Amino acid sequence: MGFLCKSIVVTMVVVGVLGGLLVVTAAGAATTTGATVISMTNSPFGKILVVGSGKYQGYTAYLLTSDNPPSFGCTTTVQQLPPGPIACTGPEGGQSEWPAVTTTGSPVAANGVRQNLLGMVFRSDLGTNQVTYAGHPLYLFDMGAGQITGEAWDEPGLPPWHGLWYVVSPNGTPAPWAGTLTTSTIGGKTVVAAPMETLVGWVSFPVYTYTKSQCNGACARAWPPLLTAGTPGTTGSIKASGVGTRKIAGGLSQVTYNGQALYLYGNETPNVSVGGGIVPTGNGNGQKAAGGSFHLMTP
Repeated sequence: MGFLCKSIVVTMVVVGVLGGLLVVTAAGAATTTGATVISMTNSPFGKILVVGSGKYQGYTAYLLTSDNPPSFGCTTTVQQLPPGPIACTGPEGGQSEWPAVTTTGSPVAANGVRQNLLGMVFRSDLGTNQVTYAGHPLYLFDMGAGQITGEAWDEPGLPPWHGLWYVVSPNGTPAPWAGTLTTSTIGGKTVVAAPMETLVGWVSFPVYTYTKSQCNGACARAWPPLLTAGTPGTTGSIKASGVGTRKIAGGLSQVTYNGQALYLYGNETPNVSVGGGIVPTGNGNGQKAAGGSFHLMTP
């Protein structure tokens, strides 16, 4: 199933097929009548947020690490990509990958959700209010209630939403999976990498070390830490004895390797291979941010 067909959770009308990819137009926006309820449910990732009312009751809510209202990584701007045109989010009648959770009244907390973390932000590009939680705008992705198919998607450059997608804990923080460390080849060199889901399937993205002790705030939006819910698995020439974690803000666990904390790059530039796959370029190597610099790591 094409990723647009998989990801748009609104009533859809098929308008054509482009390059083997099903192209769809939304016939209804991801909205509910009145005040949208946000609830909590148990999942393989622990307790997470779901929509608690309306047509999308039970649908999983997601956050994007690059969103920082009033600036958004996920916008209605249509991108012309090899699979076809796509917008990250969009109003009724548009194409979107991650429909916004919207509301026409102040959202309401239910079943373990903290009312003081719930809010809304008016999106001029959507023409309505989007529900926020701990300041994170919330989005949908799945085809049905109870599904979790958008966890840990990495979309730094194709499409260019410049961040990672996570399900959301009741504390307002990302709820990651354990993950895996592996190796990839960048410029003929073997580097440490992390397999992440993308619109074309799994891609091993290079991870980076930082010369300062911590990357926070705007730095972390451009360089999201590699998070884990336990201890990552290992493949390739990664040594399990070198894998560890450290606690960071929000009580989250960041992956370390040989004692160095690992980050992904929100502006990782991909090349498209002859077969249509994504090949990261490692263009974050040597980039400076917040007084430090980021570097690829060899195993």
